[in-house]
Amino acid sequence: MRCVNAEPQPVAPPPHAVQAAPARGGALRRLWIPAAALAAVGGAFAYVAAVDPNEPGHYPVCPLRRFTGLYCPGCGGLRSAHAFARGDLATALQDNALAVAAFLALAALWTVWVVRAALGRTLRLELRPAALWALGASVLVFTVVRNLPFGAWLHP
Repeated sequence: MRCVNAEPQPVAPPPHAVQAAPARGGALRRLWIPAAALAAVGGAFAYVAAVDPNEPGHYPVCPLRRFTGLYCPGCGGLRSAHAFARGDLATALQDNALAVAAFLALAALWTVWVVRAALGRTLRLELRPAALWALGASVLVFTVVRNLPFGAWLHP
């Protein structure tokens, strides 16, 4: 006599498939983590908008800039966030264009996260090595160009 299992065994989805999250709770329950993330980032931007990084003594100085005279990829990021939070996009781009691109990319990613969470789906990011290398190369090129004489327009 053969014993047969009455319940079928679950099949694992392919690794590239994005599965819907189990429908536990309502949309508000699924949105609390993105909302908490927005509150934390919004609080940080509100603080930087209120405490001007252009005035000395409020924030620490970039150690790379202080000891070598070179601009790192983040130099001017706080000044850029200050201008961005106050709605001055031209000044934000002048202070650190890479930071403004990151602010906008993260806002778009957050929006996708919220939409997927509202629909009951998870957000799964899979950055392939080529994308990570391209991102790293972009940051490196930005850093090198802003420290060359013809890249002075990228100085904060």
